[in-house]
Amino acid sequence: MIELQITVKDPQGIHARPAGRITSALLGYESFVTLWKGEKDYDVKKLLSFMGSELKCGEQVVIRVEGPDEEKCAEAVKQLFDENL
Repeated sequence: MIELQITVKDPQGIHARPAGRITSALLGYESFVTLWKGEKDYDVKKLLSFMGSELKCGEQVVIRVEGPDEEKCAEAVKQLFDENL
């Protein structure tokens, strides 16, 4: 399992277009990708779950990546969040 600390940089926080881009890109990986916000977790590979996190600008969250391709998937997660959120 790989854990990443992510800070949301987009002034609007999470919204449909970037969330959709992130979710779509991660569907090509076998690993599970879970966003932890406080004690609650969200499946990043399911758009409605991911959008339900209601991320705001400046929030710090933990992303856990676990599975057979977790290293490549974690790299993609970091890049996708940097570019989209």
